[in-house]
Amino acid sequence: MENLYKSDYHGWIARQRELLKNNRLNELDIPNLLEAMEQEMGNNYHTLESHLKILLLHLLKYQHQVEVINPVLPEPYNCREWFASIDRARDDIRSLLRRNPSLKRETGVTLCEVYPSAKRMAIKEMNRYVQKHQQLDNNSYPPECPWIFEQVIEDDWLPCD
Repeated sequence: MENLYKSDYHGWIARQRELLKNNRLNELDIPNLLEAMEQEMGNNYHTLESHLKILLLHLLKYQHQVEVINPVLPEPYNCREWFASIDRARDDIRSLLRRNPSLKRETGVTLCEVYPSAKRMAIKEMNRYVQKHQQLDNNSYPPECPWIFEQVIEDDWLPCD
């Protein structure tokens, strides 16, 4: 069973499913089943982190664009592509949470954990667009996430609204 787990994961899963279905519990590969479950749980959490990071990244860039760079423009440049990314991230997060409702407990903590990385990425990406005198630094954004999860996930919500 160990060999199948390493050489044909899909086949191994099918075999474990069949054993469970037929109540042949003594033949299950328990150590690898536990490992597979832990990996799956970790993968879902990392997926949540990734989608939240992308969402925060584009919300931060949008906020800086609207509040600092071009506060008088009705629609700041470069924002159209960010809108699509924001919508995709929100949709992906909602879909992930529908499939894994227990992850909802992690959303607030995860938001706070990924914010510093999203902030670093936003600074780096915005500095590619702005002139030298407009360069962002660590003080360009708050030290901690200024929003809550329910806010950032809400359709049509944007900072500065």
